[in-house]
Amino acid sequence: MPPPLMTTVMTTQAVALVAAAYVVGSLPMGLFVGRLRGVDLREHGSRNIGATNAGRVLGKPWFFVVFVLDFAKGWGPVLAARKLEVFRDEPGLAIAAGVAAVLGHVFSIFLKFKGGKGVATAAGVFMALAPMAAAIAFVVWLLVAKGSGYVSVASLAAAVALPLACWLLPKPFEVGDGVRWMALLVGALIVFRHRANIGRLLRGQEPRAR
Repeated sequence: MPPPLMTTVMTTQAVALVAAAYVVGSLPMGLFVGRLRGVDLREHGSRNIGATNAGRVLGKPWFFVVFVLDFAKGWGPVLAARKLEVFRDEPGLAIAAGVAAVLGHVFSIFLKFKGGKGVATAAGVFMALAPMAAAIAFVVWLLVAKGSGYVSVASLAAAVALPLACWLLPKPFEVGDGVRWMALLVGALIVFRHRANIGRLLRGQEPRAR
């Protein structure tokens, strides 16, 4: 058992890392990219700051730019937490950092607790935590996007596929219960954030990917 002073330092580091993960997740990369192009994404298209609206408003290449930046917001904090866990023996820290990053993206401190839908940031988180499950969800996203023509439908399908993969993966790809429950909660959050898209899909008003 580490001495009390070391335990206090480690706890402080863990709290600081999770707080930093939330702040990093809160960075509205789509908004930044849009402003560099002279456009406020909140005033165009679906008015969302995520990669899909960036691609629709700014052009397809900007979808990939914003997606990669939002992906990095989830991937980076989880990797940093895993490095700290070597010293802490605290397996939940990476999960906490991942949750904080996703919540930061969805409820950004820089946007009065509004934000994106969490798909790209969640992809980064789970690529670091459960790469096989993330890869399966990505393949589902790709197939559904290509087959349906709707990014929102693909994102909803991936949000369902991710927790299923986390719960059903066999050895040596299986993940712990913490990651499984996290996948379920994050998937539910992504579905919830797509409720407006679901409404438009039901009314036949959802725009297709171009």
